[in-house]
This record gives sequence, C-alpha cells and structure tokens, in this order.
Amino acid sequence: MTKELVLGLDIGGTGIKAAIVNTSTGKLVTERMKVPTPQPSTPKAIIQIIKGIVQKLNWSGLIGCGFPSVIKDGVACTAANIDDSWISVNVEEFFSNELKLPVVAINDADAAGITEINFGAGVNKKGTVLLLTLGTGIGSALFIDGILVPNTELGHLIFKGTAAEKYCSNAARIAKELTYEKWGKRLNKFLLHIERVMTPHYIILGGGVSKKFNNYKEYIKTSCSVVPAITKNEAGVIGAALAAKTFYQEKKFKTQFEYKQAI
Repeated sequence: MTKELVLGLDIGGTGIKAAIVNTSTGKLVTERMKVPTPQPSTPKAIIQIIKGIVQKLNWSGLIGCGFPSVIKDGVACTAANIDDSWISVNVEEFFSNELKLPVVAINDADAAGITEINFGAGVNKKGTVLLLTLGTGIGSALFIDGILVPNTELGHLIFKGTAAEKYCSNAARIAKELTYEKWGKRLNKFLLHIERVMTPHYIILGGGVSKKFNNYKEYIKTSCSVVPAITKNEAGVIGAALAAKTFYQEKKFKTQFEYKQAI
C-alpha cells in the first residue's frame, strides 16, 4: 500500500459507492462498487454495509467519506436523504471506532467539488468557482482560489416561494415532467439569482443531468461561465479520498488511530 492510495466512500440516500483511489492522479485503482443504502439508513445499518466494503476490498488504511449532511468538526448537523438519527453523530469517530481505521468525513457535494477543482472542469480556475450538483436535490461546493468554503447548502435557499432544489433540481424536472427548455429556463433564473448574490467567475453543473448539458445550455444566459462537470459519477468517491489525504497531511486528522499503514 502506498501513501497515495485512499479508500473513498460516497454515501447517498439510495446507494453507497466505494473504490480505492490514487489521490495523486484522481484515478480509481479498483472498480467502483455500489451497494443499495439500507432502509432505514440508520448508523447501525450503514456501518454494516461499510464493514462489508472494507472487508471485500481488504482495506487497512485511510478512508475518506462523502456524507449527505452538513459536516462540522466531523459531526453530522443535518440529515439529507438519510435517517434523522444521524443528526449530532460524530461520523468520523463513529466510523473510526467501528472500523478501527482512520476516517475523514466531508459533505458529499463538497467532495464532488474537490474532484472537479483538482481533476475536472475547475482545474487552474482562479477566483470564485461554484459547483452545483443537480440530482434529487441541489448540492453546492464553493471555492475561492481553489480553497473550499464548506457546507454552503445553496440548494436550500428560498427561491420562488420554496427551496431552490424543489424548483429546479433534476428531480423537480422529472416530477413536473418539464421539457429541457422549460427546466433550463427555471435553472437559469436560479443561476441569475446566485450571480446577484455571489458573483462567481465560474459555475460547474454536476449530477447525472450534466451529461445532458447540450439539451439545455442554450437557455443558460449568465454573465459568468457555466460548464458541465467532467468527473461525473466518480466525483464523490474521488473527492472524499482526496479530502482525507489532504486533511491528514495538514494534521487536521483527529482520531485515536495513527495512520501507519500507508507510510
């Protein structure tokens, strides 16, 4: 095992993705696994899935975890599409104690953003860069000169009388049976609102619908550059691994376990 290899986990409301990642190249060194998220998605249920993944990959090193929550000092402050029993749980300590391995947890959209900044559409982009993941909801990751401003949660902004993600997420497009033209115009209204508030230099659109960017790009009329994400479905896994490696190097890692395996 080398210092560059980290196990990345991307925990979502419907699936848990995992792979061992070379954090120097941003490439997966194993096939990406995907296991259905247990229902209810309690800590006890999810840790059993994670233990199975760790065992199957024969992993004994550092783990990075993208988690669908505001993560503050390792603690889950919200519960988006997972069981409410996660709220106030120190995700890093819980996983580390159960796995007997070092774990770093980060918001899942922030993990995807880290991947795009380092290996995707955000490479070498200066100024304010915003990633929006358009899926069941709208996740966000904000960077200033490549530095993450964590836990922005812009999809929860009140817009048009509701949460923005209920107005223009990909799930809203499907539920309301909107054409790409109608949905693209909705999305554009939200992006213009973001521009008025934040004035970003670049906006990167992620999530599965980023693959269909050509279907709605003509309806996006912002003054900043809007581009689709490059790393797609692997972004959360890669970003979680890279965040764990970076935080460890900066000596921000706080658990009782020393990270000896990868040295």
